Amino acid sequence: MENIPEGDLFNLIVWGIFFLILISKFIQSICLVPTKKAYIVERFGKYSKTLGPGFHALIPFVDQVVFKQDLKEETIDVPPQECFSKDEVKVEVDGVIYISVTDPAKASYGISDYRFGAIQLAQTTTRSVIGTIELDRTFEERDLISSKVVEVLDKVGDIWGIRVHRYEIKNISPPETVKDAMEKQVNAERERRAILAKSEGEKQSRINMSEGKKMELINLSEGEMQKRVNVAEGKAAEIIAIAEATANSIEKVASVISKEGGDEAIKFQMAEKYLSKLNHLANGDTRVILPANLIDFDGWLKSVGLSLDSRQKI
Repeated sequence: MENIPEGDLFNLIVWGIFFLILISKFIQSICLVPTKKAYIVERFGKYSKTLGPGFHALIPFVDQVVFKQDLKEETIDVPPQECFSKDEVKVEVDGVIYISVTDPAKASYGISDYRFGAIQLAQTTTRSVIGTIELDRTFEERDLISSKVVEVLDKVGDIWGIRVHRYEIKNISPPETVKDAMEKQVNAERERRAILAKSEGEKQSRINMSEGKKMELINLSEGEMQKRVNVAEGKAAEIIAIAEATANSIEKVASVISKEGGDEAIKFQMAEKYLSKLNHLANGDTRVILPANLIDFDGWLKSVGLSLDSRQKI
């Protein structure tokens, strides 16, 4: 080194540095892109191409990786913000965006920071949607707010090279005074429902009892009616049976009377029964008026159409 002139030594140092820079550039030109990543390459400051996952070799001093985009779905927290509902109540709302890059080149050149832009757009859309809804409905219309935010972000998604999968509202926090009023309202509504349910139960119980009594009275009346029908049918059957028996006996008596000597036998039987009745009446305390010719037995028999000869024949 001592024998080398100073000018030559300087040149060696310069060339050594040049070769080191050249070697480092060649090493840097070898690019390995991981899975779910995309690298944006510029050539002389102009967009050249997008590198996908794998091995790539770039031209030193010409090509340069300027952006590295992550293609995985990511979550972005939307900070809490104050919004006013339709009925002029201030609420604090925060949420989370689920987003992914679909076009790395647009995500790099279409907007300076797509994450910040998505947050700002989600906040402004949330404020505008909540401004059209009353406070009581904001807790019920979470899906509506989320769908509106996703719809607005989808419109700029093609320009920014992103896709918003969904937007979820984490919290809607009204002021403490409003919370207290809402709790009182909820308690009052709960008590009203309990009273209503109790009254409905008592009403249904009374209806059931009255229906039971009604059915009991109906069953008793139907039973009494069926009893009377059965008694009437029994009496009718009895009368019919007696009438049929009487008719049969009359027919038999008539058939006997129509025979020879039947008329005299009937008259004699009637006289015998008549005398038997007089005997029974005479044994009692009842006063009986007798016919004047009762002693004249033969004459009395002739008066009824009988004689001793006909009695003897019978």
